Amino acid sequence: MSKFPRQDSTANYKQQVGSELTKPLVYVIVLNWNRKEDTLACLASLQALDYKNKRLLLVDNGSVDGTIQAVARQYPEVEILRNEKNLGFAAGNNVGIRYALAHNADYVFLLNNDTEIAPTALSLLVETALKHNAGIVIPKIYYHADPQRIWSIGGMRNRWTLEMTQNKRGQRDIGLWEQEQKREHVVGCAMLLSRELLTTVGLLDERFFMYYEDSDLSLRAQKAGFSLYLSPQAHVWHKVAVSSGGSDSPNERYWMARSSVRYFRKHVRGAQWFIVIPYRTGSAVKTLFRLLIQGKKTSAQAYLRGLRDGIRQHL
Repeated sequence: MSKFPRQDSTANYKQQVGSELTKPLVYVIVLNWNRKEDTLACLASLQALDYKNKRLLLVDNGSVDGTIQAVARQYPEVEILRNEKNLGFAAGNNVGIRYALAHNADYVFLLNNDTEIAPTALSLLVETALKHNAGIVIPKIYYHADPQRIWSIGGMRNRWTLEMTQNKRGQRDIGLWEQEQKREHVVGCAMLLSRELLTTVGLLDERFFMYYEDSDLSLRAQKAGFSLYLSPQAHVWHKVAVSSGGSDSPNERYWMARSSVRYFRKHVRGAQWFIVIPYRTGSAVKTLFRLLIQGKKTSAQAYLRGLRDGIRQHL
């Protein structure tokens, strides 16, 4: 039996038409940690969504910058859950997911607070999910600072290295990715998760404080037989890594390194290690060299600490 039973029965939405309230109930979860202005901008874009049967939920990870007060004042319809401390991305979002499932959510949409979303995006994501009976659906995500440049369309996965491929990051959108299609790897920045997926596969793995929890969920979902889809007409714009201090910041480099060790230790099996170990070693050397060349000594040191702490955690 599901850990999150419904409080009432729900019909087969794929067969329903009519009012907005016959559509699946979607809880939109925005996680915040001391990013008041980003969060307010994200919520402003969510206000314009054309999908009506939704609830907006802010989960705050112990912020001290007045975010909760500002949201309560400007957006009184937004439900707020407050964690006493920063639980990280996975555990923080799980607080919201558990709440959403307990309140009859059919889908949970996780959206980074450093994003803005197009008005039609949620409707398109739900439409794709229902059409393909998908466990996870993601939008096309662009750089906020360069609105036509792709940040992520999800990707496929190299069977031996477990690395994501074909994500098209940094490419200009010239209309080559306009069809709904299966993905093997999704990014946690913006993803629609079905109730069935969450009650079958489980929530985000809270041992990942930050980063790689989306890679882990992608693998677990596929192993359980769920499909992952890109809904390319649904658009989101991402400010990229602001919650961790920005790309290549010491905090970002530390958690990226530490979580990568956990991810590969969790999922690599047998002969894969003969490929993954030299591949990941080469990748680490390349990253360190790049950071040092760019004069980011502190970030390079943080990256090494992350690798060390990740390895120690598994000894």
